[in-house]
Amino acid sequence: MQQLKKIVIIGPESTGKSTLCEQLANHYQTIWCREYAREYLLKHGTNYTYDNLLTIAKGQIELEDKAAASVLEHAAPTVTVGSPLLFIDTNMYVMKVWCEFVFDKCHQWIIEQIINRHYDLYLLCNTDLPWVKDELREYPDLETRERLYHIYKDIMINQNTPWADISGDYNERFEKAKEAVERDLKFEI
Repeated sequence: MQQLKKIVIIGPESTGKSTLCEQLANHYQTIWCREYAREYLLKHGTNYTYDNLLTIAKGQIELEDKAAASVLEHAAPTVTVGSPLLFIDTNMYVMKVWCEFVFDKCHQWIIEQIINRHYDLYLLCNTDLPWVKDELREYPDLETRERLYHIYKDIMINQNTPWADISGDYNERFEKAKEAVERDLKFEI
């Protein structure tokens, strides 16, 4: 059985994470795992509680596991380059930051998922894209977004999985992300 490579795209809101996931999945002819929080908040509203964040975290893990199973089920060794890839929009680091930033505490279950789940590469999206308003986003001010970015960067620096800072316009981000995937996952394209 082939080894699935999981690439997580993280960063503050409105930094192009979903767009980048979709671009990368299309480029590498695979699927991507969407952010469960968007689906949840659109259905239940944006007046969330600390306990809702645990529900969202569990939904994210469920979506990720389903996406991983789907990639492995449909990956053909003769078609894929290297290993099958899964691009993931958000993971438990994002849930941890969200919990701590809003509620000054984090669910133990989220911490356990951070400890026990394995990823192969992180792509940290910087705040240099223009803010795009939508009904779910909470932090339009650049100061808060940059503060969140630096929280994520500190996490990246202090963990062992390879990571890359992704900045620039949408095309530059895509090129930097492809370069990181091919460099850090040692693909020969």
